[in-house]
Amino acid sequence: MWWPLLPIERWRRTSGNAPELVVALVEEAQHGQLIVAMTEAAAGGGARRGMRLTDARALNPGLVAVAADAAGDAALVARLARWAGRWSPLVEVDGADGVRLEVTGVAHLFGGEAALAAEVEARFEAMGLTTRVAVAGTAGAAWALARYSTRPSPQGEREDLSGLPVAALRLSPEANHTLYRLGLKTVGALAGVPRRSLARRFREADNPLDALDRALGRKPEPLTALAVAPPPRATLRLAEPVDDPAVMAGALARLAGPLAKELAARRLGARRIALTAWRVDGEVGEVEAETSLPTRDAAHLVRLLAERVGAIDPGFGIDAFALTATWCEPLAAGQDALIGEPARELELARLVDRLTVRLGAERVRRPQARASHLPERASGWLGAVEGEGLDCRAPAGLAMTVRPQRLLDRPEAIGVVYATPEGVPRRFTWRRGVHDIARVEGPERIAPEWWRQPGGTRLRDYYRVEDAAGRRFWIFREGVIGDGRGGAPEWYVHGVFG
Repeated sequence: MWWPLLPIERWRRTSGNAPELVVALVEEAQHGQLIVAMTEAAAGGGARRGMRLTDARALNPGLVAVAADAAGDAALVARLARWAGRWSPLVEVDGADGVRLEVTGVAHLFGGEAALAAEVEARFEAMGLTTRVAVAGTAGAAWALARYSTRPSPQGEREDLSGLPVAALRLSPEANHTLYRLGLKTVGALAGVPRRSLARRFREADNPLDALDRALGRKPEPLTALAVAPPPRATLRLAEPVDDPAVMAGALARLAGPLAKELAARRLGARRIALTAWRVDGEVGEVEAETSLPTRDAAHLVRLLAERVGAIDPGFGIDAFALTATWCEPLAAGQDALIGEPARELELARLVDRLTVRLGAERVRRPQARASHLPERASGWLGAVEGEGLDCRAPAGLAMTVRPQRLLDRPEAIGVVYATPEGVPRRFTWRRGVHDIARVEGPERIAPEWWRQPGGTRLRDYYRVEDAAGRRFWIFREGVIGDGRGGAPEWYVHGVFG
């Protein structure tokens, strides 16, 4: 599996930008910045992968450069590789933008190799990732077909590599250049050259004959599976099946301690735990709970699941239990308080966990700061146990005192009287009420987000005003006279202080 557009598709999805933007992802190189990926609009303007940014901007001065995130792309590929374990027990990360799977003996479970390839493409297409899939007898042949064949074949028949360029053999750029100078531009042309005369021109690591033998199966190229550690788990097997619901609470209490010890040994904290019960009739019952902070406190884990174990139906009897931490995060050792009381942040997190268990995850939410300088996009709501964990501190660097306590869901239009078109407001009408302004502070200018909003979006000038009755409002003027983006400026109220 190969994702040729993974860097730009990941950037587009995480940033929320429109695909028609002329943007290129660049990385630092020895002689300047090089393009590693670009949008379709940028490619239409002449940008190409591996091109210097200065050369691309000579063709298209409007090209916007964004720093590439190679570490983030590699982390995404690693997560996709683990997720691809649904199709094969042997999965290997293949470079920075691909994954190789050993599907010998498992393709029939998905309806054959062609059906398996179609399912892989459909799954990743649903994620927004362009994927090329090829099935071949060797890892080298599959790599070559996925990247260089115009029609990657998922049928599993004997692969014809003769028409592919020699770059399909995964050689170094220097070796490819040498082969091109010798007139050996395709795999078929390379196969017809005497082996001894060709071997003398290349180092052992860049020997194209060895690469050809690996692609054709003459030399082995085994895959190395991902090292995936099993989730922390504690199990309990009973000598006789039991159908008493009270036994499940006892089993939970017995399993919490061993699970906490395993979490401590691996320096992890649980964010989601699940109690699984196996019945003698083959049915499986399970309940789970999530935490807002990583924890390995056995008593806290028991309290979270104690109210839910009653939902497990014992049926004709349960003969085994397991307590599993299905979602973990790193958790180092911490210093306890001198007086033996838990930290206030930990107590708040435990309260949130208990409320979430009783009321439901969708009813317990917390505000979440977002990467935007526009007031209506700068924050939002997130499930209390979602994300990176509960953080009760105010975001650093934000002047919280200049923002209103109540922000309207959307700005509401108002009529404003002012001395000059670009001057401070003197009176405004909102919701059928007239407010004479006694004090005014501002403006605070907020520019539009050019990478998200259309080009005609106007800037805003915000004012903190107080009327004669002492009521304080946050209003803004959208646009200025002569900005070329519309007619007269419009006024809105966006929030209320106090």
